[in-house]
Amino acid sequence: MKQDNNSLSHTTYNCKYHIVIVPKYRRAVIYNKLRSDIITIFKTLIERKPGLKLLEGEACPDHIHMLLEIPPKYSVSEIMGYLKSKSTLLIFEKHANLKYKYGNRHFWAKGYFVDTVANYIKFK
Repeated sequence: MKQDNNSLSHTTYNCKYHIVIVPKYRRAVIYNKLRSDIITIFKTLIERKPGLKLLEGEACPDHIHMLLEIPPKYSVSEIMGYLKSKSTLLIFEKHANLKYKYGNRHFWAKGYFVDTVANYIKFK
């Protein structure tokens, strides 16, 4: 049986999270135009954080699903704060006209959905 566990110096882990984030006001008009850029931005931000892995992802018409593997040295809220804040800065940097059309630099809605994905072991 294959184990897909990772390890840090004193920890062996298998922490996978299903995360869903939504653009503010579900601005599908803006989001659909920027979808490919947003995917690229998330991939680069995830590569910058050591140990963080994007296992799967899908950019739907008005939200994003991600399956992330997050090491226990990071909290989910820390990673989400990092991804949402940095991606917002990069989106408005790349598409400067958005801040004039929609005001302040808020791209993502407050909060996110997170669920753990686990390999359950049956004890006998």
